[in-house]
Amino acid sequence: MAYNYYDKDKNYNEISYYPSDYDDKPKKKHHFLRALAAVACVVAISAASISGYKIYSDFSEKNSSAKDEAHSSSTVSQTQDGDIGKTAEKNSVSSDELKSIISVASRKEAMTIPEIVEKVTPSVVGVSSTLKNGKATGSGIIMSDDGYIVTNAHVVEDAVSVTILLESQNEYDAEIIGVDSQTDIAVLKISADEKLIPAEFGDSDSLVVGETAIVVGNPLGFEFYSTVTSGIISGLNRELTIEDKTLNLIQTDAAINGGNSGGALVNSCGQVVGISSAKIVTTVAEGMGFAIPINEAVPIIDELINNGYVTGRPLIGITGFDIDERTAYYYNMKKGVYVAQIMENSPASNAGIKVGDIIIGADGKEISTMTQLNAVKNNFKPNDTLTVKVFRNGAEKELTLILGEVTQ
Repeated sequence: MAYNYYDKDKNYNEISYYPSDYDDKPKKKHHFLRALAAVACVVAISAASISGYKIYSDFSEKNSSAKDEAHSSSTVSQTQDGDIGKTAEKNSVSSDELKSIISVASRKEAMTIPEIVEKVTPSVVGVSSTLKNGKATGSGIIMSDDGYIVTNAHVVEDAVSVTILLESQNEYDAEIIGVDSQTDIAVLKISADEKLIPAEFGDSDSLVVGETAIVVGNPLGFEFYSTVTSGIISGLNRELTIEDKTLNLIQTDAAINGGNSGGALVNSCGQVVGISSAKIVTTVAEGMGFAIPINEAVPIIDELINNGYVTGRPLIGITGFDIDERTAYYYNMKKGVYVAQIMENSPASNAGIKVGDIIIGADGKEISTMTQLNAVKNNFKPNDTLTVKVFRNGAEKELTLILGEVTQ
């Protein structure tokens, strides 16, 4: 899993990582590789030692002495005799006739916020992952009364052990049923000696921009267990690239913070319509959170429960990072995907791809990023033949590989 850092002395953030089309991560990183791998990207939103998905903005702020002043005007109505008082009385509307923004944005069959909270919070749990180098916390959603729980992949990825905290404050060891990094979804299972209350899942395809959205989760860890925030659906079908993966997400202005990962995005009927996953972090924007649509999550969840992984995904078997134009010029290299590690007995190793190769083409198309390489790869199926072009020792070379299948 990618580890992220934020330099408080600068106006931008960086993260070093090796984008990969399989789960194994390199144990060591050469200083040269770290220099090439530093990029601005999207990161995960779990708490503690994992920082979560966030989008970073790289910009410079100019000092300015001008300040905006907000002026507000108020209207005073007289309650005694006089034209002003009579006009105000004529045009006044009682508070009982005014609708709140929540009620205006809600569906006809909507519940009140307290009713939604009462319905949903027993189904949202805390997820604590023990890692080799620390701990990470996040949230999860109970899917069935026999103990299946869905959360984000980045909350439990590379975990040595996982425990679940229920609303009752009881903790249970969890089994990791399956993890799919490509969609950031994981399925866990517990055996509890108490009644579990599954969440009701809604239809994320029926969402409309402007309707009420409620987020339930554990921001900043279990100290703020089962925190509820509200807002609206701010956007649909938002495509965000996180490392080398592109996700289709729901946007909301309901507050999402570190530790909300894997929690519930709920509609005004108390139905889970999304799984909280990401937020934008920048000094020029706020209130931009994102969730995985539940309709897109369900098929992945079914695959993980039935197979332990998502079947039919093609595999090359490399770990690499992008070499952009500036880096290529500085180090006298080609733009493309630098191969940093090769999975043993993978299609890449069998085809003769070597560490240090730069992949500059695939299937006759020019390649300059891992995202482009994955887009080409995903047009194929396991056991299909794919031709790639690599730059090695100052020369270009074409290699043919037979794609494998991702099984983890």
